[in-house]
Amino acid sequence: MEKIVITGMGAVTPVGNDVETFWQSLKGGKCGIAPISAFDTTDFKVKVAAEVKDFDPTDYMDKREAKRMDRFCHFALAAAAQAVEQSGLKEGNFDPYRTGVFVGSGVGGLAVFETEMEKLLAKGPGRISPLCIPEMIGNMASAHISMRFGFKGETFCPVSACATGNHAIGEAMRAIRHGYQDVVLAGGTEASIIRIAISGFQNMKALHIGDDPAVASIPFDARRSGFVMGEGAGVLVLESLSHAKARGATILAEVAGYGASSDAYHITSPDPEGEGAALAMRRAIADAGLTAADVDYINAHGTSTPLNEKYETIAIKKAFGETAKTVKISSTKSMTGHLLGGAAAVEAIACVCAIRDGVIPPTIGYQQPDPDCDLDITPNQAVQVPVNVAISNSLGFGGHNATILLRKV
Repeated sequence: MEKIVITGMGAVTPVGNDVETFWQSLKGGKCGIAPISAFDTTDFKVKVAAEVKDFDPTDYMDKREAKRMDRFCHFALAAAAQAVEQSGLKEGNFDPYRTGVFVGSGVGGLAVFETEMEKLLAKGPGRISPLCIPEMIGNMASAHISMRFGFKGETFCPVSACATGNHAIGEAMRAIRHGYQDVVLAGGTEASIIRIAISGFQNMKALHIGDDPAVASIPFDARRSGFVMGEGAGVLVLESLSHAKARGATILAEVAGYGASSDAYHITSPDPEGEGAALAMRRAIADAGLTAADVDYINAHGTSTPLNEKYETIAIKKAFGETAKTVKISSTKSMTGHLLGGAAAVEAIACVCAIRDGVIPPTIGYQQPDPDCDLDITPNQAVQVPVNVAISNSLGFGGHNATILLRKV
């Protein structure tokens, strides 16, 4: 079966608006969390988030075009443009009818929905923008990318909460592996640091409510109390090895395995037994023809919620057995916050960079060990070790689990 490889990557994140800045921030343990600037938090319990900083959409599109899109599309187009440029895709070296876009979003254009609903209530239906729906619906990130670059293959939008990005990457890998596409841009995007989203997550007690950024997102630490909302996008160019070689592309890593499962347990809580997450990991490892002992690094889902890390630890132990205690693990959400539908894509990029540079990014803010999370979580400082195989876990609301396995080429 032909190998599927990554030839381009793009990222817009709370710790850097391109891949190299993002990666240098992760290696250096830079925290992207700060007081929320997007709206007045006076009446909110939640005070901090991981916002994208110094981002100008007109670096990637004209002003008129930018006004006709929600911010989640701005991020996706920027990340896609970076990925396409790095990959060297250009007219004549790919078949547009066999080039697809699988870029998902957890909530899509929720900011547009919030703004237009205020207009509806204050001024009536006649004042709603005719662009409300095409700005709001989640598939528009994939649609705008396909239109921008002329990609006419399969284009759709996976929506599986926090697992969205890994589902996109995994299904892209399968589409190429089974001969349906030659190239797929895959990833996720989110822009939900807005009042309605923060209110909803706050009131379900999922978010951290302190005001100190340094202790807000502290995965695996006994003090963890809720995740921190992030925003941004990650997009990767996947293609068959033969296609990449034929056009002389630089190969960054192989997408060698993918596993997915469902907890069938609860709308927000992971399965306490960790069975679904463990199954996704085992399936990804088996799909690559490897064993758990071959895995050097796990980018954990690691949201900084009391239940997630406890149950993810159980799942890792079930999937890895004796090697669970020695495999390197970290949660980059300690630095980026939780990008929801965009999380898995930027974490996949972190894994590719870890493989390239032989560096495990840290879990920052770690001070108080939790006996329920007794794994090697690479606390506070990056570690330089060879990384040949990395897996990335994403576990979404509703019990959606997706794991991808990346391998050095």
